[in-house]
Amino acid sequence: MTPGDTDQLLLLREPLQAALANDARVHELERLREAVEADNRALLSRLQLQDISESVVGAESGLRSVMERVDQVARTEAPVLILGETGSGKEVVARAIHAQSRRAGGPFLRVNCGAIPPELVDSELFGHERGSFTGAINTRRGWFERADGGTLLLDEVAELPPAAQVRLLRVLQDGGFERVGGQQLLSADVRIVAATHRDVRAMIAMGEFREDLWYRISVFPIQLPPLRARVDDIATLARHFASRASSRLHGVALTPSDADLELLRAYEWPGNVRELSAVIERAAILGNGLRLDIATALGALPIQARSLRERDSLEGVARRTIEAALARSSGRIEGEQGAAHALGIHPATLRSRMRKLGIDWQRFRRAHA
Repeated sequence: MTPGDTDQLLLLREPLQAALANDARVHELERLREAVEADNRALLSRLQLQDISESVVGAESGLRSVMERVDQVARTEAPVLILGETGSGKEVVARAIHAQSRRAGGPFLRVNCGAIPPELVDSELFGHERGSFTGAINTRRGWFERADGGTLLLDEVAELPPAAQVRLLRVLQDGGFERVGGQQLLSADVRIVAATHRDVRAMIAMGEFREDLWYRISVFPIQLPPLRARVDDIATLARHFASRASSRLHGVALTPSDADLELLRAYEWPGNVRELSAVIERAAILGNGLRLDIATALGALPIQARSLRERDSLEGVARRTIEAALARSSGRIEGEQGAAHALGIHPATLRSRMRKLGIDWQRFRRAHA
């Protein structure tokens, strides 16, 4: 190999690395898309056989007003914007809208807008032609084409970069789009449901989200309450997740006790329904599939001689447990040596409980200084 050949290889190294990285991303996104679509087909079959009030836990209680709005809008073609904290059940409500709509026999597809690399947004949403960019070895349909005749959930829509917001607005206004690298104007018969946990009005004020796009997607907004505002639903949800955990672990039928439910109701649930589901499954695993160890799953020590009927008593136990963990970790919250790891909960969850109980972690740092 001559020095000239070496120089030529060095010049090609960076573009080659970029091409390989882009190709890997494309293949990974394709794998994820296929998994989502397989899951969608199974869920679609189940939803078509179930009454919608049975598929949404809390439809007759804490989510009654939400489901009333679902009933109002489902059989129209109006775009819907679902607003709510992370883990509050936005996708479940979107599926309920689809299941009650005239499009129930068509596909329901969900795309997480925040998980798509900015350079691949166009390709993912609208598809691409073969050879349109490095790694585009085949023509591929985007989410809009694949959702033809059905519903497309644009989850975390506020995470779309500005350029993608412009292109999405054009599609919603004109009803047409081209694949990346293509010239043919395509169209798709798609009902749009968007969802976000962000304060979109604040983003508009800061110039981070287009106001005209907001008006297009928020024709019919639905606000989901956080789980802490649905305390009456916690028992029903806990039993639902316990039954699901029993099936997954092939154990005995599990159900939370009255003491378990009191612990669950006293917790703030910053991660909402998703966190409750994880806690119940963790409790089933900790109980070896034979019982629910809710106290340990929540990070509290088992309580034997104490009555759980008084909230002050429960908060006292939680306070002592957290303070003991902070003392052992010298005030450290995160990491393997942190209090959150010792308690088996997420650092954000621990901080939320500390704020609620008025616990100052710095006090434990000073004590060990």
